[in-house]
Amino acid sequence: MSKCIEKGIVAWLTGLPASGKTTIANLTAKILKSRGFRVEVLDGDWVRKTINPDAGFTREERRRHLLRVAWIARLLARNGVIVICSFVSPYREVRSEIRRIIEEEVPFLEVYVKCPLSECIRRDPKGLYKKALMGEIKNFTGISDPYEPPEKPDLELDTLNNDPEANSKKLANVILERLLLS
Repeated sequence: MSKCIEKGIVAWLTGLPASGKTTIANLTAKILKSRGFRVEVLDGDWVRKTINPDAGFTREERRRHLLRVAWIARLLARNGVIVICSFVSPYREVRSEIRRIIEEEVPFLEVYVKCPLSECIRRDPKGLYKKALMGEIKNFTGISDPYEPPEKPDLELDTLNNDPEANSKKLANVILERLLLS
């Protein structure tokens, strides 16, 4: 049986491609679901495949794509769902817009999934860095398009020095603390 909470929260995981965002999001969701909470993970790959298949990768296309996701996350959270968003979301200005949209109704947590570019390139699970470095992919974050790390994230998770389970437990605990405060 799920625990009914009046309002949820949106935890927005941002970081370079292959930094570990989706792994942490899914493990955190599993922890929270095991405690009886309603949780949804909105992942960049899934959203681009289903909800927003025409989304491109220019700065403006990314902005539009992410703002659409922010409204979906807000809608879910205002109905008592914990929403964990896993998106590169490379630009500070857009993340500020996302925060404004969501915080009008529910708590927002900006989570920086920190990992050095060299490690993300080494991991490269989809082979995208390799293609970007060869010039086959345009506007690729970290290679031909910038990533602007958060200046003051609500939480920073280091995926180089901490394993996914430790990072997920930390995120789950912060989400629950924020829910208690709100």
